[in-house]
Amino acid sequence: MKYSIDKNEQYSILKLHEEKLDSPLSPKLKSEFVTLNAEGIKNLIVDLSEVKYVDSSGLSALLVGNRIYTEDGGIFILTALNDHVMKLIRISQLNNVLNILPTVEEAIDAVFLKTIEGDLKEEEGGEGNE
Repeated sequence: MKYSIDKNEQYSILKLHEEKLDSPLSPKLKSEFVTLNAEGIKNLIVDLSEVKYVDSSGLSALLVGNRIYTEDGGIFILTALNDHVMKLIRISQLNNVLNILPTVEEAIDAVFLKTIEGDLKEEEGGEGNE
């Protein structure tokens, strides 16, 4: 599996350098999500700009990543999806489950926003004043 990882203090960006996210690749991607989380990465942005095709096992890998990071209190964001991949996600109704943003920059902003919201909740003693 070809990919690059850009690690920052608040988040990391995993960019897949593959055209297909399918059954031969999915187990490797799942294990990479687990490894990165075990290394202490709490917020992961997955850049899918080079991915042109995803099958059900690829969607499963993305759902595993989403579960790992959200259960750990972090955020898991998919960015730069092409039309075919986005259409499959919508058909599967996973757009209601996954965090999807158009650009990496917007995903980075979302990570910082989530961090700020978390800090505010801690200052309020965990109680939301709405």
